[in-house]
Amino acid sequence: MLEANARGISHGRSIPARRSSAPAKPVWSSLGRIVGPTGGAAAMAMYWKEITVNWGESDPFGLVYYPRIVAWFNDTEHELFRIIGYPIEQMIRNDRTTFVMGEIHFRFIGPAAYGDRIVTTITLAELGERTLHWNCKAKNAVTGADVSEGRATRVYARINEDGTLSSQPIPAEMVQVLRELGDLKHLGANSGRPKLPAER
Repeated sequence: MLEANARGISHGRSIPARRSSAPAKPVWSSLGRIVGPTGGAAAMAMYWKEITVNWGESDPFGLVYYPRIVAWFNDTEHELFRIIGYPIEQMIRNDRTTFVMGEIHFRFIGPAAYGDRIVTTITLAELGERTLHWNCKAKNAVTGADVSEGRATRVYARINEDGTLSSQPIPAEMVQVLRELGDLKHLGANSGRPKLPAER
């Protein structure tokens, strides 16, 4: 089992955009699902999507290269923000604000070869005044075998005129949307990600 850590600031991509006028609603697609776990006020939002391992994303032994694992979860998070009404590219362009990477930690658990279908899941473990703390997991969509797990901390920041970043409190409207996702109790018969074989 291999482990890796990274700390740093990401300047270009990870930001929620100004929310559209349409209210956020649970959305089902072939790619992913917003899920509000049961459990009352403490419950937090979870989102999953299914991806396919591309050529060159893993080594000959099936260990996915670390930057690609980070990209999987980055893409999953960005898709969640788009669905709830905060497209990343709009936030950068319109508000000059972003979520930057504060800390990441991932463990490589099992192989994922070219063509494998993988379910990536992010769960909001903690919502701070200026930070989002995600738990991240990846499993083989067919076998249910673990591929990786980890955590990521995002810091909400303003992009200054000189290109530097300064942390800011997360807007109240965005906090409300994220908390409302966690309060959802039932999203229909297809609620949640598909059950993996190991969970049936």
